[in-house]
Amino acid sequence: MRTKSILMGILLASIVSTSSNAQLKLGDKAIGALGKGVKGFTFSDEEAASMAKAAVDQMDKENPVAGAKDKYAIRLNKLFGKHKSDNGLALNFKVYLVKDVNAFACADGSVRVFAGLMDIMDDNEILAVIGHEIGHVANHDTRDAIKAAYKKEALMDAAASQSDKVASASESTLGKLGNAMIDSKHSRKQESDADLYSYDFMKRNGYDVNAVESAFTILAKMSEGAEASVLDRMMSSHPDAKDRAEKSRKRAEKDGLYKEYVKKVAKPAAKKKKK
Repeated sequence: MRTKSILMGILLASIVSTSSNAQLKLGDKAIGALGKGVKGFTFSDEEAASMAKAAVDQMDKENPVAGAKDKYAIRLNKLFGKHKSDNGLALNFKVYLVKDVNAFACADGSVRVFAGLMDIMDDNEILAVIGHEIGHVANHDTRDAIKAAYKKEALMDAAASQSDKVASASESTLGKLGNAMIDSKHSRKQESDADLYSYDFMKRNGYDVNAVESAFTILAKMSEGAEASVLDRMMSSHPDAKDRAEKSRKRAEKDGLYKEYVKKVAKPAAKKKKK
């Protein structure tokens, strides 16, 4: 699956992949001529959530998900265990054990964080990234994304009801829907609004708001390195990472909360003394 979401989906529906060929596996078999020429139709939040859940469940089956005892899962649960609900949104979190620097959220409240992202960001920066992704759900961007994915792929018969579409969808169909959903691009305004949601999420929950600027700064530096050509292609529709970092900084200064961010380094577990 080609991932184009964070971090500048932040960055994270988005957030950023460090390779042109992402490692996520989605159903790639031909699905046949199922609903051609899908044009106008409506999607309620409930219908979008139902379809997104089916697609995410399939992605979870086809990709390496960190188990409960895995260090990545333990870390994420420690960070977000208390955020299974945010502003009335029901959320669920899992880690995909792939090296891509990415994360995404879906209309049903599913949030998936990639191990590669967790390797380069500290806890506060990850909180800022996921806050951004939650913003896409809260602002209905993820509903629009699955609607766009549905229309793009014309995956199911437009004459059937949405519930019938989900119930009758094959695994390969759901896989392709998930691929198209993650591949969907958010507008610059949607990204900017999600950035603001991330800042407010950090502030509302008492986290260091300066981590938002730091997360964008990391992405900006990545765009100047070996990953530049890949990031340029992926981020062409997103606001500049440096600009987003600067805007985050100005928000913190306006609130009297700005201070130079010091990246938090995890301390190794203390060794037990031998008796």
